Amino acid sequence: MNLVDSCGWLEYYADGPNADFYAGAIEDTDNLIVPVICIYEVFRKILQQRGEAPALQAVALMHQGLAVDLSSPLALSAAKIGTELKMPLADSIILATARAHNATVWTQDAHFRDIEGVRYVGKT
Repeated sequence: MNLVDSCGWLEYYADGPNADFYAGAIEDTDNLIVPVICIYEVFRKILQQRGEAPALQAVALMHQGLAVDLSSPLALSAAKIGTELKMPLADSIILATARAHNATVWTQDAHFRDIEGVRYVGKT
């Protein structure tokens, strides 16, 4: 299973320098999980930059994977991870979601750089 961090979705949609890094994980929708926090972050950013119609189109593509809601057990796991690794809220939810689904996190967010189960690429 794969989980693409919000920054990866945005890079993919913008056809940025690292878009190819994320393409395989995003396009393999049968093995893609999408935390709702990523849906929130991507929708908000695209809404601010390009408007509602492009933001809704982006979210529709994200829903081709399995959208994962934030449950109480997942929230508790994220809180533990966030405390242990000193991660921000969204990142700890993303990592907890990945771990709950045995998924690899795909990201260019430096918070994840040295964490097991993460495929990291530096921003270019």
